[in-house]
Amino acid sequence: MYLGTQFACRHDTDVEVLAQLGVTHVDQTPPAPWKDWTAGLLKGMRDRFDRYGIDLEMIHVPLGSRSALENEAGAIFLGPGDERDRQIERMCETVRMAAEAGLRGLNYNVTLLGHLRTEPRYGRGGATLSSFEVDKLDRSLGTFEGGAADEDTMWERIDHWLRNIMPVAEEYRMQMACHPSDPGIGYGVEYRGVARVLGMAGGFKKLIELYDSPYNGINFCIGCMAESLENPAVDVYDVIRYFGERGKIFNIHFRNIKGGLGNFVEVFPDEGDVDMLKALRTLKEVGYRYMIMPDHVPGLSGAEPKQVGFAYTYGYIHALLQAVDG
Repeated sequence: MYLGTQFACRHDTDVEVLAQLGVTHVDQTPPAPWKDWTAGLLKGMRDRFDRYGIDLEMIHVPLGSRSALENEAGAIFLGPGDERDRQIERMCETVRMAAEAGLRGLNYNVTLLGHLRTEPRYGRGGATLSSFEVDKLDRSLGTFEGGAADEDTMWERIDHWLRNIMPVAEEYRMQMACHPSDPGIGYGVEYRGVARVLGMAGGFKKLIELYDSPYNGINFCIGCMAESLENPAVDVYDVIRYFGERGKIFNIHFRNIKGGLGNFVEVFPDEGDVDMLKALRTLKEVGYRYMIMPDHVPGLSGAEPKQVGFAYTYGYIHALLQAVDG
């Protein structure tokens, strides 16, 4: 295991600071529109990080945590049609160009509604904490603008995606890492007519069974998995073991919460309900060998709040990795 980050680097000074803080590997999102991506562009990104001794090993494709209507490749999960076909073919080409650039894998989300949160709360020193209470979701909103999609519909779309993308990923030995829908809202539950089938651990068990391949796995967010459990302080380690023992964890998003399914708040990694040292020890036990990356951080004061929050978490991860390996 080693320290990585998905924090977007705005300029070379940001990359230099990562090197100074001991970050050795990164996952980034190419800044150009998806239609302009080429193998040469991705190689150029790798070269930029190489100059600072950092390995660009993965990228995020434009299936992010926003609404499917806002993602450049969002039509892939909006149902049958010519645009879906075109975008899946473009994604197959993206796999090929990523392999040519020497990347390890691609990160993506399966979500129609995107990231769901309710009003923030406040933590130590007044830090702003991203929060979620399912009872406070806006129920006045109608059916999702891209159309309703129950569980069967979502699984049909996911199955179609896997059967098209995974043969190409296998050919080029490219790991496809799926991130949880943040947050899960329960089994058999819909919001705005949409089932969030990949918000819960059981959904990911089905995902890896739906297409059995060493290249079909998870961008495993400890925070998201904790959010989907009634008692994350006890149960999240078994979830790590389940997927880790099967070799299905391709990245770790290192994030902690207080609370659980339907009501939680994101906090600093040292103060949540999950024992993050135990989580890393569990990952070591199952043979996990890739990046440990900060994810969301509380909102801090000052001129560079995100940079400071991530720097704090890099240091925390460094210390825990030393404790695990010591």
